[in-house]
Amino acid sequence: MEERFADGEKIKQRLSRIKMGKEVSADAPKVSVVVPAYNIAPFVKESLDSVFAQTYKNFEVVLVNDGSKDTSELETVLAPYYERIIYAEQMNLGAAQARNSAICLARGELLAFLDGDDVWLPGFLASQVNYLEKNSLEMVYCDAEIFGEPFFAGKNFMQTAPSNGEFTTDSLIGGKCNVITSGTVLKKDLLHEFNMFDTEAARVEDFDLWFRLVKNGAKIGYQRKVLLKYRVRQNSLSGSNMERAERSIRAFEIVRRKYGLTDSEEKLLEKRKQTAAAELHLETGKFHLTQGNFSEAKVHFTEANKFYRKLKLFVLIRLMSFSPKLIWHLFKRLRSAEFSFISPNKS
Repeated sequence: MEERFADGEKIKQRLSRIKMGKEVSADAPKVSVVVPAYNIAPFVKESLDSVFAQTYKNFEVVLVNDGSKDTSELETVLAPYYERIIYAEQMNLGAAQARNSAICLARGELLAFLDGDDVWLPGFLASQVNYLEKNSLEMVYCDAEIFGEPFFAGKNFMQTAPSNGEFTTDSLIGGKCNVITSGTVLKKDLLHEFNMFDTEAARVEDFDLWFRLVKNGAKIGYQRKVLLKYRVRQNSLSGSNMERAERSIRAFEIVRRKYGLTDSEEKLLEKRKQTAAAELHLETGKFHLTQGNFSEAKVHFTEANKFYRKLKLFVLIRLMSFSPKLIWHLFKRLRSAEFSFISPNKS
């Protein structure tokens, strides 16, 4: 269900507590920073510090506690910030509902999304707001440095999920443009007109929203500047490589069901869905390999290679028949960072 901003007062009723800090300006700011919080107590201080260190100052912070299991720890960390933020609590409903609740509390004309474990660089808001206004855009996103896992050390988001060319439905479905939610600033009026996050599209609600907006003619652009640090961890909103592949497949199924696709969009979607299915088999095979489930690993590698048709993967599959433990030891030794990311308990 796509929640409507017009139902804001009804949505607010699910909030068990709303607290506006004394230092929050009575005047509406230009930007509302939307922060969903679920089990992020160890990280949220760094995230909030990065917001209050912004060179651009005309903003408010709206943080919604989505029924966190670590609420007591979270509130201890948040104590020094309470007077500077709008804080609300709801039962655990998911990131889509948490963001929608925050949006209904937001007073700014622009919304800036920040997951509570990511970190903005000091010039993030100034650069994004300026770029959006200078180019007459309705939404803008940027590049990010990936951190938190050694496997991704030294990589930027757009190296692993590129953005090239004009942002369209075709480029979004086709994987030529990929949005990072914590790097996104958009005009709130878009959500008045085209609704907010779909609460039934759990963990792919952001892709669904970007597709819906551009499908309806929203002008979306991006900067290649690295303006934030994007944390990757096993139990974050981004999750493991297997979870990301599963989410891609689900996202494609949702947009196919919800929207009337053109022939071009349909062809691109089917191709991307096949790619995501092959990626899921490959990553599932790697997971089973790290667990020592060699027969299962071989099955998934074989299915993946029906799509990839790579000599390296073919050789690996053959070797799995003769010396699977050798493959396990080579993977752990030669690709230790990836091995640890896939299966930290086996490293």
